[in-house]
Amino acid sequence: MLNEIFSLIFHVDFFFAIFRITAPILFAALAAVVAEKAGVVNIGLDGIMLISGLFGTLFSYWTQSWLIGVVGAMAIGLSLALMMGFFALKLKTDIILAGIAINTMSAGGTIFLLYMFTGERGNTSSLTSSNILIPTVEIPGLSSIPVLGDILSGHSVLTYVAFILVFFTWVLLYKTSVGLQIRAVGENDHAAESVGISVLKIKYIALGISGILSGMGGAFMSMYYSQSWNTGVVAGRGFIALAAQAMGHGEPVGTMFASLLFGFAQALRTKVSGIQGVSSNLISAMPYAVTILGLVLYALSTINKAKRKKAQEQKKD
Repeated sequence: MLNEIFSLIFHVDFFFAIFRITAPILFAALAAVVAEKAGVVNIGLDGIMLISGLFGTLFSYWTQSWLIGVVGAMAIGLSLALMMGFFALKLKTDIILAGIAINTMSAGGTIFLLYMFTGERGNTSSLTSSNILIPTVEIPGLSSIPVLGDILSGHSVLTYVAFILVFFTWVLLYKTSVGLQIRAVGENDHAAESVGISVLKIKYIALGISGILSGMGGAFMSMYYSQSWNTGVVAGRGFIALAAQAMGHGEPVGTMFASLLFGFAQALRTKVSGIQGVSSNLISAMPYAVTILGLVLYALSTINKAKRKKAQEQKKD
């Protein structure tokens, strides 16, 4: 059995699957990074991805354009995030409760909306055509390289966008004035307000960016990964993304590596599920077990860091 597992792991298809599976997690994880830097927790990532994925599919079906579908999903994600911000920042509702409301609303609301707009029940498989699916890209030059080309070339457009956005998110947060204000608000909103920064505006901007990134993750899931939308298409990836953001210490690059870890666990679950003698229940729990383990390791590292900092302060005294 172990030989069979190793033969599956050390194969180009497995590494290709890791990048494909990581992309939607990475979109949502970057969304969590931007929101967290501004001092707000977007716990509604899962619901935003589910609703955005539905509307991405519908927009692409109505227009027969996958690009309009992706843009539409981003717009829906932006709208939902700003709505959550309105309730949390303007009406002073607890933002965690606002996020939970988005997640709860998405579960039943999407089924109602799908039936209202199309008459379909539960999924959009009958609406799927090649025009509304996100295309794949063969990168010239790279695709001809043995092994490496098979792993890195031939992914969907949004897979490449997800990893490129890691760099742009870092640039946004650390090389722009908006990023400086986002970090200032997240570290101490009262101090930021005292130097003339509009705390409310910055938090809305951070949540808006978070919603756009989540919308792209939802579009990826329904318009490429699953080839259609259904109620279980997101499968908790929004919550896994929150764990990836925490494991990555809220930094874009660290979050990318944490997302790749979860992508590895998901890919391993998919590959191992075909091996006889392996419990399907154990395999299904694998990504979530990795999530819990990752959070435990993150908590331990945070505790150790706090202890070292306290010890250093005591030495200075």
